[in-house]
Amino acid sequence: MDDLGQPSSYLTLEPGVLVYSSDGEELGKVEHVLAEPASDVFDGFVIDTSTLPGGHRFVDAPDVEEIYERGVVLKIDAAAAEALPEPSANPGVLEVEAEDVPRTRLEEKLRRTWDLISGKG
Repeated sequence: MDDLGQPSSYLTLEPGVLVYSSDGEELGKVEHVLAEPASDVFDGFVIDTSTLPGGHRFVDAPDVEEIYERGVVLKIDAAAAEALPEPSANPGVLEVEAEDVPRTRLEEKLRRTWDLISGKG
């Protein structure tokens, strides 16, 4: 591995930065980062694996050992990196409805009272 520079953050991770396995093998380059900076959530990134078969691979955030100015080192070795999944076309979405949010005892009492008054209960 070349000198990767100072430790950095996913916030400064740019496309084209080299990605290395834990055993020092070059795996590819960062294609794009999957994150929600406003919420400080780093999900991972997609790498262009020109040295591995299959094109693009998804690296989950827990598989990242360290992000540096000029490179990323993963926690997994080159053999394990061959099993990295292809990125999915549609990321999962979590939707929360009002009825999914737990109510307090007061809210429950008010809801039951309203249902009785309005004829729903």
